[in-house]
Amino acid sequence: MTEPDPSNASRREFLGSVAVGAAALAVPSERIEAQSDATPRPTRAAPRYHAAAIQTAFANPKTRAEIPERVSRMIAMAEQTVAGYAPFFDVRLIAFPEFAHAAPVYFTVAELLEHLAVEIPNDHTDAYTRFAKKTGCFVQTGTFIERDARFPGAVFNTTCLIGPDGIAAKYRKVNPWIPWEVHASPHDFADYSENPFPVADTEIGRIGCAICYDWLFPEAIRQLAFNGAEVLVRVSAYMDPWGATAPMDWWTTINRARAIENTAFVLACNQGATFEGYPPFSWPGGSMAVDFDGRILAQADPGAGEKVVVAPIDLGALREARERRRGHDMRAHLRSEVYPYAAIPRFARAGSASITIEQNDARIAAAKRTLE
Repeated sequence: MTEPDPSNASRREFLGSVAVGAAALAVPSERIEAQSDATPRPTRAAPRYHAAAIQTAFANPKTRAEIPERVSRMIAMAEQTVAGYAPFFDVRLIAFPEFAHAAPVYFTVAELLEHLAVEIPNDHTDAYTRFAKKTGCFVQTGTFIERDARFPGAVFNTTCLIGPDGIAAKYRKVNPWIPWEVHASPHDFADYSENPFPVADTEIGRIGCAICYDWLFPEAIRQLAFNGAEVLVRVSAYMDPWGATAPMDWWTTINRARAIENTAFVLACNQGATFEGYPPFSWPGGSMAVDFDGRILAQADPGAGEKVVVAPIDLGALREARERRRGHDMRAHLRSEVYPYAAIPRFARAGSASITIEQNDARIAAAKRTLE
């Protein structure tokens, strides 16, 4: 007789106890160490499951003291999503948008360090880990403004993929939205030793993530695909007029194109804040999921507000297509040698210099001169 799967029992216990409007998990005073449970977790094949993009609509926080209530709300939304859809299918992957914890409301690195930056891991990532352990889900968090003692005087725009065993991957935005964003990129440091495009090999597939403006660089998403990603997650704060409505529906166009180019699923979660809450832009929402042929599987209506979009992820179909296809396999057909442009330096590294809007403008001007 087949032994019962303990993770299934845990999931049933959660689904049986959670109520709509359930309070989120409390953040403890002491951090939970990742991998603290010595008992190996059983793994389950997951050829097909559902993913959810959960838009948030918070006002812009001014201090890090405002982050915990945002985490509580997001975990409550995630609990309700998993429980609400349980009669229909299993939601195993959840994504939140860029700036869900904090946005760069200050114009200088010094102010961001003083008021909003946090180290990772932290109490908030521990709260997501507890949710993941309870439900068997993986969560691509909204972004944090991250500080790291190894890079003094710098902040990163960072998202984590968090599963039942803690942080599975940490991604730092490689292409900040310049000139306004003064976050550092891994590219700014010549001796940066971590993989700038990590892919987590999980029981629900190989998952890679990039943030917002990164997706306008095909090279960034292609690198995730060549690193093995099957599901590409976009956490984003993509503003009007480049949203989900014609004639400037870049959001929809880019998400579909990256799915096609890389034969991969795309789960794209966009910011749903109001103009008043997150000035100086309005936020079009439109969160969506796209299959590996560029078909839109689900999409939220354009406009601000909390919204949830769910869609199926069929890894069996993806893997079969990647193995079977001789046509339209752009990864296998890539003629790398005829594209030397990527090896020519354009936008300069910041190095140890403090990043400012003025410095970003100067680097942009210098890069544009290389195009003449």
